[in-house]
Amino acid sequence: MMSSRLSVWMYSIFFVLICMFYKCTARNRDTLMELSLQEYFSILQTGKTSLVYFSQDVSLDITVFLEELKKAAGPLCSYGISVAKVNCAKEEASKYCGKENDLTKAYLFRGNILLREFPTDALFDVNAIIANVLFALLFNEIKYITSLDDFENIENAMKGKTNIALIYVRAIGTPEHRAVMETAFVYGTAYQFVLTTETALLEGIGAENSDIISGSLFFFHCKVVLDLTQKCRKTLLEQPLTILNIHRFLKLMDAPLLTEITDDPEKVSTIHLQLGLPLIFILSQQTTYEADKNTAERVAWHLRGKAGITLLLKDSSDLNIPAHANVIFKRAEKGVPVDFLFLHDANSIISLVENNVPIQNNEPVKEYEEGEMETLNLGIQDDQVVETVYRDRKRNLPLELIIELTEETFNSIIMNTSSSIVLFYANWEAVSLAFLQSYVDVAIKLKGVSNMLFTRLNCGDWSNVCTKQNVTEYPVIKIFKAGEKPVIYTGMLETEYLLKFIRLNRISCPVKIVTIEEAEEYLNGELYKELTSYSSVSILGVFSSSMTKEKENFIEAGNSLKGYVITGFYSEEDALILSKKYAVTLPALLLARHKEGKIDSVLLSNSDAKDIVQIIKSALLEIFPEITVENLPFYLRLQKPLLIFFRDGNLNDKDEIEMLPLVKQKHLETLIPCWLNLKTTPVGRGILKAYFKHLPPLPLLVLVDLHIQGQVSAFPLDQTINEKNILLWLQRLETGLESPITTLSDEEWKPPLPAYNFLSRMDATVPYTEIAQFPTKNMFSCAKTTDLQQHDKGHSEDKSVIRKERA
Repeated sequence: MMSSRLSVWMYSIFFVLICMFYKCTARNRDTLMELSLQEYFSILQTGKTSLVYFSQDVSLDITVFLEELKKAAGPLCSYGISVAKVNCAKEEASKYCGKENDLTKAYLFRGNILLREFPTDALFDVNAIIANVLFALLFNEIKYITSLDDFENIENAMKGKTNIALIYVRAIGTPEHRAVMETAFVYGTAYQFVLTTETALLEGIGAENSDIISGSLFFFHCKVVLDLTQKCRKTLLEQPLTILNIHRFLKLMDAPLLTEITDDPEKVSTIHLQLGLPLIFILSQQTTYEADKNTAERVAWHLRGKAGITLLLKDSSDLNIPAHANVIFKRAEKGVPVDFLFLHDANSIISLVENNVPIQNNEPVKEYEEGEMETLNLGIQDDQVVETVYRDRKRNLPLELIIELTEETFNSIIMNTSSSIVLFYANWEAVSLAFLQSYVDVAIKLKGVSNMLFTRLNCGDWSNVCTKQNVTEYPVIKIFKAGEKPVIYTGMLETEYLLKFIRLNRISCPVKIVTIEEAEEYLNGELYKELTSYSSVSILGVFSSSMTKEKENFIEAGNSLKGYVITGFYSEEDALILSKKYAVTLPALLLARHKEGKIDSVLLSNSDAKDIVQIIKSALLEIFPEITVENLPFYLRLQKPLLIFFRDGNLNDKDEIEMLPLVKQKHLETLIPCWLNLKTTPVGRGILKAYFKHLPPLPLLVLVDLHIQGQVSAFPLDQTINEKNILLWLQRLETGLESPITTLSDEEWKPPLPAYNFLSRMDATVPYTEIAQFPTKNMFSCAKTTDLQQHDKGHSEDKSVIRKERA
C-alpha cells in the first residue's frame, strides 16, 4: 500500500503534465497541424522547434506513419516542439516536395535551420518518434557510447564533478528509450546521461543477465570521488525503465547516503518514506559510534534506492527504546507502528529489507491473450546485428570503390572482367547493411590490386538478377572468374575472414606442381610465401601417373576448398621420390604446417572427394585450439565431448606444460581438448553461469558432452590442474564415480525467436487497424536498419556544424 504522501507527490506530477498538455491543445485543438507549403515557410522564422512531414500522395504505409505522428504531437508539444504535416501541391517546387526520397523522410527544424532528417521507417511508432526527436535535440547532453573504454573515459572525467546515469536500452526508439529521453529533457545537466545499446559494455561493468533485459539504468556516484584511481560506486535501478520509475530513482539517488538523528523515529519523515520505502534506524552510542557508523554506511550503500538508513544516537536522546533493540524498522504505511529488533550483523539488516520490500513497478501490467506473447518478441531476433548497424550509422562508406550493378550492366561487367567479386544484398536488411561495411573494408585493403573488381547488386531493386543467380538469402558473396564456375563464400561475415577468402582465391587451386624442386618449394612455403599468413597449412596430393581416378577426386575436393586452404597436386613419373622421402604410400596427402615447420602425411585409400574434404578439414584443426564464436561450429561437427579449459586471459607456460603432453600422447583422443579466453570471448562467462549458477574461480577445467547425454562435469576446485589429476578425474567420470554438475536439455537448439517475415508485411493488403496491432518491438530492426542508410545524415556532436537550410 502506497503512503498518502507518495500519492500526493504522484498526482502533483501528473497535474503538471496534464497542464502542459492542455496548454498545447488549447493552442491547437488538432495537435498535428496541417499546413500548405507556403503557410509553413511563413512561420519558419519564429525560431521554434518543429517536426515536419512533407506529404504528397498518401499510401497505406504513410497512413500508418501519420497516425503515429498524430499521437506524438501532443507529448512533443509539451516540450515546446510543434508537429506539422505540410501538404505539397504537385505544381509547387521545393527541395522538400516533389522528390520521391524526400517523401519518405521527416525533418526536424529549429526555426529555418535543419537539425536532422529521419527516415519514416525509423519513426515506426509514437515511442520511436518522441525518442528520436528528443535524442536529436539532446545529442550533446547525452553521450552515446559503444565500449567500456568510452565509459571509463567519461567516468574519469566526471570524478569530483557530477554523477553519471548510464542507461542501456535494447534498441533505439523503444518505450524504454523514450522514457529515458523524456527524463533527460527535464533533468538537463543535473547529471551526465550516458546511453548505450551494447550488452558487452554491461558485462564489462559487472551487470548480470545483460542478454535478457530490455533496459537498465546504473547510477554512478562520481561526484564524491576525489581520488582518480578510485572507481565510482554504482547503484542499479531494479524496476522497469518508465518515466515515473526513473524520476523516483533519481530522487532517491539525490538523498543523503546516511543521516544522523536524535529525534523520535515515529516523527521522522524522509524522501524514502514519501516514496513508499522503509526507513531503518541503526542505534548507536558514543562508545561504539565509529563502528556503528561504518556498519550503517555499508548497509546504506547496499540498500541505496531500497530503503533509507539513519543513525540514531541513543546517548543524545531520552527516547523509550527497549534495551535489547539495536535496529528500528519503520514502514512507509501511515499509522503502522515501528518495530524494535535485535539483529546480529549488517547482512541481517540487508536481508530484512530485501525480504520486506516488494518490487515497485508503479505501472499497470498489460495482460496478453494466449499466443500474443510470441508476437511481442519477434523484433528482438538478431538485435546485436541491428545495434551494429545503428552504431555505425554515421560512418561514411567509400562506396565509390564498389561498382553498383544493375540488370542491364550485370552480365557485361562480369563477362568482361577477369575476376569479379559480387555482393548480393538487400538494402532493407540489417545483416546485409552490417556486412556491407566489412565488404568496403576489404575493398580498401585490396585497393590497387590488379585484375580484381569489387561490385554490389541490391536484390531489393534487381530481384530478377538475384533469382537467376540462385540467390535466395542475403548477403551472399560470389567470385566470378573467366572460364570457371562462380565460387560462393560461406565463411564468417567479417572483414579478415572475407579478406583471407579473396586472397586465397587468387590462386587457381588445386595448383599443378610439375617438378620435385617446385614441390619442395611448395611444401616449405616458398612458392606462395605472401599467402602463408592466410593459410598456415599447405596441402599437397601426391599420386603416381596411373592414379587418374584418385587425382580427379582430389582436384574436385581442392575446388570445393578454394579460398579456405592452399591445395596442390603432384602426379609425375618420379612421384615415388616424394613417397620415399616422406615415408608414405601413394596416394597420399602431405600437410605442410608452416608455423610448426613440420610435414605430416595422410594415406588416401579408397577416398572419394567428400572424404578428402573431410580429411583436410580435420587436419586443419589445431590439437589444442582456442575456442571462439567463429570456430566452435567446426569442432561441434566432430561429435565429440569438449574438454574446455576456461581462463581469464591467455594460456601461460604452466598451462601448456600440463595440457599439451596429454594431447600429444593421445590420452584424449575421444575428446576435443580446447581452451577459452574469457577476455576475448566474454560469452564464456554466461556459459559458466549457466553451468554453475554463478561465476566459479578460474582457471577451470570443464567436460561438456553435448551430443550423447548432455552432461557437464567440472574438475574439482580443490585439486591442482596437472596431468596426473586430470587423467584420474577422467577415469572417475568414465566409471561413474564422479557426478556431473548439471545436465543440459535435450531440446533442439533453435534461434530463440523466429525471423521477422518482412515480405509478408510488404505484401499485406490489410486495413490500418490490423497493421497497427503489430507490437512496438517488432519495429526494432526497422528503426536501426533504416537509420544506417543515413550514413552521412547523422547529426554532429558539434552543433556548430549543423547545416542551415534556408527556405
